[in-house]
Amino acid sequence: MTVHDVVAIGCGPFNLGLAALASTVPDVDAVVLEARSELRWHSGVMFPDATLQVSFLADLVSLVEPAHPLSFLSYLRDADRLYPFYVRERFHPTRREYEDYLRWAASRLPVRFSSPVAAVAWAGDRFAVSGPGFSLAARHLVLGVGTVPHVPGSLAGLGDRLVHSSDYLHRDVSHERVTVVGSGQSGAEIVLDLLRRNLADGRPAVSWLTRTPVFAPLDYTKLVLEMTTPSYVRHFHSLPQDKRDELRAEHWRHYRAISSETLEELHDLLYRREWEHGLAPVELRPGVAVVSSAVSGSEVVLTCRHRDTGRTFRHVADVVVAATGYRQAPTPFLEPLEPFVRRDDRGRYVVALDHSIALDPAVGGRVFVANADLHSHGVAAPDLGIGAVRNATILNAVTGREVYRLPKHTAYTSFTAPGEHLD
Repeated sequence: MTVHDVVAIGCGPFNLGLAALASTVPDVDAVVLEARSELRWHSGVMFPDATLQVSFLADLVSLVEPAHPLSFLSYLRDADRLYPFYVRERFHPTRREYEDYLRWAASRLPVRFSSPVAAVAWAGDRFAVSGPGFSLAARHLVLGVGTVPHVPGSLAGLGDRLVHSSDYLHRDVSHERVTVVGSGQSGAEIVLDLLRRNLADGRPAVSWLTRTPVFAPLDYTKLVLEMTTPSYVRHFHSLPQDKRDELRAEHWRHYRAISSETLEELHDLLYRREWEHGLAPVELRPGVAVVSSAVSGSEVVLTCRHRDTGRTFRHVADVVVAATGYRQAPTPFLEPLEPFVRRDDRGRYVVALDHSIALDPAVGGRVFVANADLHSHGVAAPDLGIGAVRNATILNAVTGREVYRLPKHTAYTSFTAPGEHLD
């Protein structure tokens, strides 16, 4: 049986980027396993005009190796779209274009689709990875299984009257009264889509409820954006875990808020509604928490609490769209490895700066995580812009040498105390 240097589980942008960077390192044999039959990326909110919130440079490889053959610019050249992209003069690709780029890269890499992993065990000198019809051996693992939709308990039990935002474009929401619960970019884009329908067809009635005190814009001002750089990652990781948790609670506007462009378009649509007649009503209500929910006859009834006044009220809808975010995907296949895994007092992985998790010394291989390190590496963890650096760090750790030079000068801001040095 061939022993792979790296087996990466899950084919999202991060593990795909790992395979891309590994593909030009001659002595690294890496393979990616994906349970689904094809690459799909946020298909439930793949609106025709939706764009990435990061530059095209945040592709699979460019922020470490811009001349790599699997860069976004190489994709454009291969598709003969370099000049249209150049003339467009926008750094942010559309989501559809980015997904097509990911598919293009995956077709050139050792990605095994329809390969769900059933079990991972330590076999004395290697990891044994098995699934239906296959078994592999790996010196090291990278977990990139991503996230799954999260529905809070207050919205549980609504059955087909509840649609998670991740499934929005795949479900029928042609109802008279649609309520979106939760903000963030996905929630805002869904409200935007509903408002366009309202303006064109007169319906549905749209309500938007969110716990945040305002419909807040993403804080993408330049010096704040430096918190997504390797410089801040190193600083954040050097702090005690209780301080990291305290800081992380303050950083929600960096990845759970709404782009300014989307907010402006929402306001523009609301303004245009002023000149129309006979449209179903639209309600935007921040500072509201959904306490409980139930289906009553043909209606959904939400019990809500207004945060400023403490007042409880009922809200009625035909269908609820839950833009309530995601949680780490479960990893039942790791059960055989669990006795060797070290966790913190909240049950989370203890993650080193190189993105490896703490294991019992009896395990000679290493397990790295991608986008499961928000608690240890901070606000940059889910950002596409850190993916190439994280993957280069992992490959350097796997090989024991600097196969990719990591960027040193990444921020003008000094995050550490004077005289403090971080390796």
